[in-house]
Amino acid sequence: MKLIKINNCFLVLIALLFLHCTKPEDTFNYTPEETQLVTEVVLKTDKTKYAPGETVTFSSDKMLSGFTVRYKHLNNVIKEEPMSGKTWTWTAPATDFKGYMIEIYKANDNVETIAGTIAVDVSSDWAKFPRYGFLSEFGNVSDAQINANLDFLKDFHINAIQYYDWLNKHHAPLKMNGNVPATSWVDIANRSISFNTVKNYIDKGHDKNIASMFYNLLYGTWNDYATDGVSPEWLIYNNNSHTNVNKHPLPGWLSDIYVTNPGNTNWQNYIFDKTTLVYNNLNFDGWHLDQLGDRGTVYDYNGNTVQINQTFTPFLKNLKTKFPSKKMVLNAVNQYGQSNILSAGVDIAYTEVWDPNNTYKSLADIIKDNNSLSNNQVNTVLAAYMNYDKANSAGFFNTPGVLFTDAVIFAFGGSHLELGEHMLAKEYFPNNNLQMSGELKKRLQKYYDFMVAYENILREGGTFNSPVLNSGDGQLNLKNWPPVASTVSVIGKSLANKQILHLINFSNTSNLNWRDTNGEQTAPAVKKNFTLSLANSNTVSKVWYASPDLDGGASKELTFTQVGSNLIFKVPSMQYWGMIVVEY
Repeated sequence: MKLIKINNCFLVLIALLFLHCTKPEDTFNYTPEETQLVTEVVLKTDKTKYAPGETVTFSSDKMLSGFTVRYKHLNNVIKEEPMSGKTWTWTAPATDFKGYMIEIYKANDNVETIAGTIAVDVSSDWAKFPRYGFLSEFGNVSDAQINANLDFLKDFHINAIQYYDWLNKHHAPLKMNGNVPATSWVDIANRSISFNTVKNYIDKGHDKNIASMFYNLLYGTWNDYATDGVSPEWLIYNNNSHTNVNKHPLPGWLSDIYVTNPGNTNWQNYIFDKTTLVYNNLNFDGWHLDQLGDRGTVYDYNGNTVQINQTFTPFLKNLKTKFPSKKMVLNAVNQYGQSNILSAGVDIAYTEVWDPNNTYKSLADIIKDNNSLSNNQVNTVLAAYMNYDKANSAGFFNTPGVLFTDAVIFAFGGSHLELGEHMLAKEYFPNNNLQMSGELKKRLQKYYDFMVAYENILREGGTFNSPVLNSGDGQLNLKNWPPVASTVSVIGKSLANKQILHLINFSNTSNLNWRDTNGEQTAPAVKKNFTLSLANSNTVSKVWYASPDLDGGASKELTFTQVGSNLIFKVPSMQYWGMIVVEY
């Protein structure tokens, strides 16, 4: 046994020397000096997602002579054609729920230059791979601004939008003048809302295959509830003698929010009728329901204790019966009531994340918890507000903080509610004190391209595991998830005939708190041409690598060698996040 161990170590050493001595251009199809996409062309699609067989229209800001358009699913090339103009079309494949990466490239002496990339999602239903955005301003917005806002979201492949505080009153969301909608109203913060603005957003969004979800609480009224036909018997109380209504105070606004009992069928019938008015007049695709978290010990009008989370399931099931063709989503505030929510047939798992869930590990735990509670039937969206305290005044989002948070969320199969008319930093969505820098916008688009192109690896099942991965040349200090300061975190997942290895580079970060409250997270140093050794006993057919920080997420096949029980390969470059796929 001792002799075999020595021989294996010797063979591993020879393999490492081979990988170190091999020229990069002989081993990898990439331009070695690049650690990010060389922006030669900016590519766009006309829609955010496509039905199987639908025509995809691409546009480029410039024409590149001698370059090729390559269409790939994961690392498999399905078509190539010369780049022959600044616009062209492609018929989406007939298979539903697949992600694709389109690459503009040129090869010289076995070295590829990637000049542009863009992803395409072919999915008939946005809820399979939700990429959720928001809107929060509904005054007299011009058609040009509506188009610009939707184009911005389309360029990030946002496929559904939450219409935050578009409503009139929570217990009467659409203001009516007799039998027709009012032309305008004010929301609870006394902001002007235009019916036509809401309608135009919905209609123009549908033209880009973007769904629209109207926001409303499942259990809220204003203080004038009685004049609108809401009975005090439907409310929730802080005592058992119905003299102290449970409410959410909003100082200086038009009303506090008075909490109703979601389990009360009279309340359900009332709010469902008001929702019918919404659907009859606005072509919303569904209801994004909100709640206010754990209300403590509360009572119904008759003095009975109410476990509010236990009312979520019957409310949602009755809602689905009432509106079977409409989507429904209920925010699990810090996971409150999530098991009740996910047992009721909601279309996505949505969690608004608050303390004490303030670490990168917490984000991953919530996503995995949602997977378990839903039997892997729905995917997760996290409302996780970045640079929270920094957003108390004007400035810019901190790029490293945002990219690290999205790398963790995306690697574990979730998506991040963060993009609307502006980027999101507060639970009050109209707050727009912080702006995206040009660098953040450019880099974040590549992260969303990455999430779309590799959605069938990132968001379609699999089992997380703990691979034995070592740094063959000592460049990386590797530790399996959860993160440890000054290390590169390894996230393993087995999926069909693949072993997935995500590397997230926390090697010189300032902290491991995802919110990056004051915008102080630091950027990681780029790691180049590093050798890895994976404990492996299977016959490997292919090893490939992709990173949103390298060549726009274009996949690159890697040379590998199997020595004893070790699979050895070299990775070209990693900054924040890289993904290795070992195929058997």
